[in-house]
Amino acid sequence: MSFGFLGIQFGFALQNGNASHILQTFGADVEHLSLFWLAAPITGMIVQPIIGHYSDRTWNKLGRRKPYFLTGGILAAIALVLMPNSSMLMFLPPLMVGAGMLMIMDATFNVAMEPFRALVADNLPDSQRSTGFSVQTFLIGIGAVAGSWLPYIFAEKLGVAKVAPKGHIPDNILFSFYAGAAVLVISLLYTIFTTKEYPPAVYRQFDHEEAEEGHQGLSAIFRDLAHIPATMKQLGLVQFFSWFALFSMWVFMAPAVAQHVYHVAPTDTTSATFADAGNWVGICFGIYNGISAIYALMLPAVARKTSRKSAHALSLIAGGVSLVSIFFIQNPTMLVIPMIGIGLAWGSILAMPYAILSGSIPAKKMGVYMGIFNLFITIPQVVNGFFGGWVVKNIFGGQAIYAIVLAGIFMLCAAVSVLYVQDSRDIKVSKKLIVAE
Repeated sequence: MSFGFLGIQFGFALQNGNASHILQTFGADVEHLSLFWLAAPITGMIVQPIIGHYSDRTWNKLGRRKPYFLTGGILAAIALVLMPNSSMLMFLPPLMVGAGMLMIMDATFNVAMEPFRALVADNLPDSQRSTGFSVQTFLIGIGAVAGSWLPYIFAEKLGVAKVAPKGHIPDNILFSFYAGAAVLVISLLYTIFTTKEYPPAVYRQFDHEEAEEGHQGLSAIFRDLAHIPATMKQLGLVQFFSWFALFSMWVFMAPAVAQHVYHVAPTDTTSATFADAGNWVGICFGIYNGISAIYALMLPAVARKTSRKSAHALSLIAGGVSLVSIFFIQNPTMLVIPMIGIGLAWGSILAMPYAILSGSIPAKKMGVYMGIFNLFITIPQVVNGFFGGWVVKNIFGGQAIYAIVLAGIFMLCAAVSVLYVQDSRDIKVSKKLIVAE
């Protein structure tokens, strides 16, 4: 059911680890990187609720959610192939083409991701959703490890060139993006052909609230937005802090490591040292994704022993402390250590908010509310995109490492705010205890 997400995350990891590197190669300044990433969350903010709304009301030969993540996945695969080849379009500036491909890639990843979240919630009862989303996170982690490490493997193990003339992308990154596109399509097709979705008639037998309401147009999204559950609002603050931190990490980790650890000048984008820094960031990102995959399998047990909120808060604390600690590291090998805590946070971010949320929303609205919930992911990225680069240039003096420290502080704020979220499962447990007494 979630195997296709492995392929999506394979491509997503290639984007996260290499997009800033590619844009810098095409001439982007460090302080402008967050602006180039900005179009993607804005697009996702618009697309996700619409996809969720219509996937709730779709049923055809492919199913309910499958048509959407298949379409999004194919478009993302095309963008993966085109982005590192932006310089081949001689009639347009490579930087403009690369930024456009980044926008398309992230938007189509979002189109594919949201129906996968809803698919798990559709097919599993509330008692199994923590496990379902954790298994999904495990597969996400496996895909992300492979995607993050691939440029390093091509360069260091297979001897593929890791440097290229100014303005061109090295072959190790090119081949990685081609492989990512292939893995993405193959894994999605596996899910398409092996996963069953329940038709509306069968689904209604298990969900007595499935009867449709009168307004079916896009205006229904605004009505649903005006009536979002309290739990979603509370999780919104948690998501804001979490995803502000993640966006900073993805955008500024490569230049931060190059400047702060490898001592590369901000304008040096063609040296082997700059390439080594970028490849090592990919390895580090693969490590934290690998940790998240393993931790995801442990999360249901941790949540049962404590609570879903406590498990998420502890994970976010680990991530926040680890991000701050990068400031004190000068040896590239030592960067592996904070990746452990970041992996714990990432594994929980991908699972616990959705497990908490899914128990508070009606099943017939699962798709649209999962889409609306994406607003709490994209809005912090938009805010960071507008102001993050300006802050790095004018307040941090162009030193990207301070953006990573700020990301750690925001992650700690997320850990505090999650403790104030109302979880429906906690309420159910409390009622059982009262009855027992």
